[in-house]
Amino acid sequence: MTSGEAEVTAVEEKRIRLISGPGMLLVWLYGVMVVGAVSRSAVQIATEFDHAPLAYSLSAVAGLVYGFITYSLVRGGETARKAALVCCAAELLGVLTVGTWTLVDPSAFPDATVWSDYGMGYLFIPVLLPLSAIYWLRRARSEQPG
Repeated sequence: MTSGEAEVTAVEEKRIRLISGPGMLLVWLYGVMVVGAVSRSAVQIATEFDHAPLAYSLSAVAGLVYGFITYSLVRGGETARKAALVCCAAELLGVLTVGTWTLVDPSAFPDATVWSDYGMGYLFIPVLLPLSAIYWLRRARSEQPG
């Protein structure tokens, strides 16, 4: 084994684990949101896309974001943690933007998205989940051995 290979192995062994403790709950919740958002948007896009294309497309995007965050949490490591953190911040921005937009101009959304009314149709999980995940991911960084 060369010194470069030994360094790569050492880095892999130090990969931070993001799914311990509360991280496992985040993976489970994001997994549920993936299934909910993707299946809902797939049915809506396939059967009634002309009714509310923006709403259904945003729900599909939300499902993809949830999927990427779930994958990043399971993968672990510093790069995955940073990617998940960026996606969670983008998710929170999306929830706040769409949530406000649906309250200010309800006619823009003839049907609800996952993020409508700040996720009220999903028990506000869409707004609480990225806040919790950002907290967890920032905490995971500070607990990493220096």
